[in-house]
Amino acid sequence: MPLKNLPGPQARKWIERDHAVISPSYPRGYPFVMDHGRGVEVWDVDGNRFLDFSAGIAVVSTGHSHPKVVKAIQEQAEKFIHISSDFYHQKWIELAEKINEIAPFEEDAVSFMTNSGTESIEAAIKLARYTTKRTEFIGFLGGFHGRTMGAVTFTASKASYHRGFFPLMNGVVHVPFADPYRPILASRPGEDYGETVVRYIEEEILGRILPADAVAGILVEPIQGEGGYIVPPTGFFPALRRLCDRYGILLIADEVQSGVGRTGKWWAIEHFGVEPDIFCVAKGIASGMPLGLMVARKSLVTWPKGSHGNTYGGNPLSCAAALATLEIIENELMENATRAGSYALEKLRVMQARHPTIGEVRGIGLMIGIEFVYDRQTKLHADDLRDRIVDLAFERGLLTLGAGRNVIRISPPLSVNLAELDEGLEILEQAIAQAEEELLPVHEAEAQPC
Repeated sequence: MPLKNLPGPQARKWIERDHAVISPSYPRGYPFVMDHGRGVEVWDVDGNRFLDFSAGIAVVSTGHSHPKVVKAIQEQAEKFIHISSDFYHQKWIELAEKINEIAPFEEDAVSFMTNSGTESIEAAIKLARYTTKRTEFIGFLGGFHGRTMGAVTFTASKASYHRGFFPLMNGVVHVPFADPYRPILASRPGEDYGETVVRYIEEEILGRILPADAVAGILVEPIQGEGGYIVPPTGFFPALRRLCDRYGILLIADEVQSGVGRTGKWWAIEHFGVEPDIFCVAKGIASGMPLGLMVARKSLVTWPKGSHGNTYGGNPLSCAAALATLEIIENELMENATRAGSYALEKLRVMQARHPTIGEVRGIGLMIGIEFVYDRQTKLHADDLRDRIVDLAFERGLLTLGAGRNVIRISPPLSVNLAELDEGLEILEQAIAQAEEELLPVHEAEAQPC
């Protein structure tokens, strides 16, 4: 693919204006200034076309500006835009009814609506403490749950998310995630590595640090997102569910990135055959409109009026967009997530055989991670190579995002077709080849003994 002259003159002007008035805390990846998009395609302010394999961090699940979603927003906007949670409106109730229908547990579900994933996590923390009358929590290394004070305490994917903000919320202990590619705990013979992690929690954390009867909940992503698109072994969640049941601990699933059909099921935890007690939703739920939900088993939601609230959560426009999004995913895109995801995984594994720096390809549905290493035996992280690939892909017209130290995530809209996958993966392979050509000789020279 020919290189684009990026950023173009209009993009440079907008970026200069941005730098003058916008907080520098935003983690901008590369100089893309969007003008418009449709489906998987997006265009910048200079007219350059790109394929979007990040979907706004797995948010635009139905693709950019899906006409049914746009129509739903327009129709609602003509009626009213806001009423607040002090009153009632139809879309709010209809959305909660739909979530109850598709929730990943048999018991009736009750929703608390927010504006984002991090607000949904905060609501789950409060509900877990209120319901159990306990104060402590367990989170996982590599996890990402947001940046507000409670959520960022659970977040453990980068030290930079904590720097300058101590002390954080009290009461969170972190343990290793069940990463089968990079295990750090010793398994017993015949033991699934997921079972190893849960045994560590019971023997070492509950046995030495936290009394089990003080633990309100365990917060976990069914597939780690920011941490590297890590899929745990099959034994992990069944063992974790048994542990929670044994000690009366709530299992809280963060489905913010993995939910809403991205893995070919409504919720990623469904792939592991267990039911959570609480789950958190955002990102793909409303195709880009700001909306989050904290959803819990009805028996847990006993807190009284006024104990938690939200002015904008459940906004009518967002609820209308969410209802349209769920209908499109259910009727058109759920099967495509499975089919297109399997196709992409197969092509990437063939690509892996051609490129020594691809250490592992993993994922479920359209939640796929490619981990880059400098040595497949030692699994030495290829951080700079990953970053170079992301930049080179952008220069050729492909939007991607990193995850963890050395992973590129493939998370296009669920509407992506096979031709778009072929085009995007061709660009990605060109970027990998060039990055290897540039950086492998440097790395090999530096690795030589003096």
